[in-house]
Amino acid sequence: MAFMLLPVIAHATQLTALDVTNGRTQVSPHVEFIEDPNLGLDLLSVVQQPASRWRKNHDNQVNFGYTDSAYWLRYRLINPDDYKAFRLIEFSYSVLDYLDVYLQRTDGTTVHHAMGDKLPFHQRPLISRNFLVPIELDAQEMITVYVRVKTSSSTQVPMTIWDPQEYYPVSQSRTIFHGIYFGITLVMVLYSLFVYRAVQESVYLYYVAFIISLPMFIASINGFSFQYLWPYATTWNDRAMVFALGGTVASGITFAMKFLSVSRVDDKWTYRYLSSLVAIALGLMLISIFVDYAVLIRPTIILSIIFCSSLLILAGARVLSGDRSARYFILAWISMLSGGIVLSLNKFTILPQNIFTENATQIGSALEIILLSIALADRLNREKLKTFAAQQESLEKEREARASQEQMLKVQREANTLLEQRVEERTRELADLNKQLLELSATDALTGLKNRRHFDEVFQQYYTAAYRHQQPLAMLLLDIDHFKDFNDNHGHAVGDDCLVMIAETIQSQLSRPQDMVARFGGEEFVLLLPDTDNQGACVVAERIRQQVVVTPFRLAEEVLHVTVSIGVSSIIPSRVQKQKSLFELTDQALYKAKESGRNQIQALIENTP
Repeated sequence: MAFMLLPVIAHATQLTALDVTNGRTQVSPHVEFIEDPNLGLDLLSVVQQPASRWRKNHDNQVNFGYTDSAYWLRYRLINPDDYKAFRLIEFSYSVLDYLDVYLQRTDGTTVHHAMGDKLPFHQRPLISRNFLVPIELDAQEMITVYVRVKTSSSTQVPMTIWDPQEYYPVSQSRTIFHGIYFGITLVMVLYSLFVYRAVQESVYLYYVAFIISLPMFIASINGFSFQYLWPYATTWNDRAMVFALGGTVASGITFAMKFLSVSRVDDKWTYRYLSSLVAIALGLMLISIFVDYAVLIRPTIILSIIFCSSLLILAGARVLSGDRSARYFILAWISMLSGGIVLSLNKFTILPQNIFTENATQIGSALEIILLSIALADRLNREKLKTFAAQQESLEKEREARASQEQMLKVQREANTLLEQRVEERTRELADLNKQLLELSATDALTGLKNRRHFDEVFQQYYTAAYRHQQPLAMLLLDIDHFKDFNDNHGHAVGDDCLVMIAETIQSQLSRPQDMVARFGGEEFVLLLPDTDNQGACVVAERIRQQVVVTPFRLAEEVLHVTVSIGVSSIIPSRVQKQKSLFELTDQALYKAKESGRNQIQALIENTP
């Protein structure tokens, strides 16, 4: 034990200990760090590193930018008082992938906290959108803190030591501030949808898409989405930021083109340029569903910079040409960009740190949303004034030409009839399109089966019905055996054909209308069998398994045979809204089927889920 403590003491003595008696202490200027480009260092090897490898952080923030390396940080905390001190270490950058904090006491004991948005949210030591680590120091005690950070996002590690009595009021103020921001967004969304319903102008829908995408991106950056929307979806949590940012660019440009009247004919090259940016943004959104955040974040940020600059230039040109609407637009855009500039100056300590400078982006975007709403209202009002002026002119002409009054009324009646017909036709078309969109959103494009989103909705309904009527509900999870090798050997196109064959085989074995099959993801399929006990579910599963075995999959002159593993479980729910337990039970059964050799079914029974 003494041997292990030697390197700790030797290196620790070179660090200045931070006094934790202050209510709030910034750690960054007191940090030393080591870069780990090969990702091979653990705590023991880091503690034993010579002092020459540790470099002092001379900035007021710890920021290594985008890098594939891991970084180790260290600093010391001391409690000079004669009584215990309870403190919180806050890491106020919520998109770090992996964050390991080691609290090493002088007696050699070490407490480890593993965090990061690559881990489920509930694994954090304290539930918070930022990373919080509790630390208790005995009287006159000194603790060395080691931090390992590895992330695909920008490697920023802002650290603050808080007295809980000071932290929680500040945290509450932050939450209230964000609540006001998202409340403003919600009000503007509802208001715009109401106006759209009244005037049927597509510009309001584009505006709604923009003011949904932008707050979604901000919520992802600040950790609210991970905390409240998808605390277990660690992979999607990263990709959601790129998805939302791409949506902000696509909807923002589309809205600007409509709002500023960029014409395909009169503004040919501008129209093509902006349309290409929209296409790129939509492409990034689609790719972000499948590709890692680290690959897409840089091109998405570059696209965002081009997007902001292009719309600023376009609005400026429209202002110079005398477009009144463009004045509101450019003011709104400057508000959002100003928020980003204030935040940057705050990060570089040029501006003081407070609730307004830390949330300048939200303030700027909120002002932008409000100003754009005013601009839309002004546009609507001017359209009304134009209509009113046209009516007045029509009345003047009517007085001057009374002889043609009846003819004009007849023309007006015909025009109204035609307009009503067109409105009815458009309403029917929109209803048909919405119906098609609903069907497409619930269907897997490759196999034609229902997708996971639809499955989640139906699963909740079936589970509630089973609980209400106290009937059994069976679930089957099916996985194609060795599908990765199949794809590697034959290509993804053949793999897609195989997925389609499996989907058709499963459907052919279901005889009841209420039985539901969906593609769960990748090569996994899920089935829900209402009013089916475990024995009946096993019969269906075995029938499907055997049918897959005997169904040939033809590839040119070669005939391939595919097998599947199936997990089965059936329960009579005893508690509502506990369907997760049925899924976990079925997943365990599938895992057991794979572990037992594949090409088989395994069933597990749980009486009280």
